[in-house]
Amino acid sequence: MCYSAQIEADYKKFVREFGAVVDLEVFTQLWLRDNNKTRRPKTPRALDLSFLRPGDSSVAAIAAEIREWDNEEVAQLETKLTKQSERLATAEQKLATKPTKTAANEQRIAGNKIEQIKRRIADLKRANLEARDSRMFPGYYCPVLVSEGGKLVVKPMRYQCRPAGKPATYDERYPGTYNARRDNLEGFWKGEFGHTHGLLLVDTFYENVEGEDGKNRVVQFTPRNGELMLVACLWSHWTDPKGKEPDLLSFAAITDEPEPEVAAAGHDRTIINIKPEHLDAWLNPDPGNLQALYDVFDDKRHPFYEHKIAA
Repeated sequence: MCYSAQIEADYKKFVREFGAVVDLEVFTQLWLRDNNKTRRPKTPRALDLSFLRPGDSSVAAIAAEIREWDNEEVAQLETKLTKQSERLATAEQKLATKPTKTAANEQRIAGNKIEQIKRRIADLKRANLEARDSRMFPGYYCPVLVSEGGKLVVKPMRYQCRPAGKPATYDERYPGTYNARRDNLEGFWKGEFGHTHGLLLVDTFYENVEGEDGKNRVVQFTPRNGELMLVACLWSHWTDPKGKEPDLLSFAAITDEPEPEVAAAGHDRTIINIKPEHLDAWLNPDPGNLQALYDVFDDKRHPFYEHKIAA
């Protein structure tokens, strides 16, 4: 499974590369602070920053919402920082008078939390982009390219698909629905396969691999030729039949048998990286001709995926 990836999170990249239009209404709804939203949506920081660049009045409303979330989160973090600083001071005072394992453990935990909080605050305040800002995980909202009425459109979607018609509890019952196996597309994913297809732009992806010592390690896979991966996805538009929860756009990346070098590195699946010439066929599927979609998979790109242990 592809549990994480470093993606192209700048919506303008989709506009430049594919001539796509951005669904600003859906992006606005993603960050909109209303009575039904109490928690900030998880997004790669690079996506936030792409809307915070000055000079684009068309996204001013979105930028304002993101800044409000930033300000609120910084305030909450500063409160936590004060509490952890007090916790650290108490632990250090105890260690100075009567050293104990409990006090030493409190000192360590408080110190680690303080560093984590400071890093997050710094991330929320900086404007420059770093590579790690483009990292996404299950539950994150990412820009996905779809086709609507013959036009390419960019929409924000959650990386964990909740199929239409399923209850909201589906997320907890089936937490692995951020990936869709090729050999189960006409089974579990029959409602999406041949109907709602998308594309995710990926630079590099990460997998959990068990090492020789039996411990988990995170391995990073990157195309040797440096080309951007066009990852085939399925997506769904979920609506609450009771009308209590907001609509949800969500997607899953399709995985296939592993490329030889990925298998050699210890992982058993690889996301499907389609060729640019198959873009139209993939995004505008014919549900009556599923074989044509499998043909797209069979003619996928095979860049050599170099790997290394992720930091």
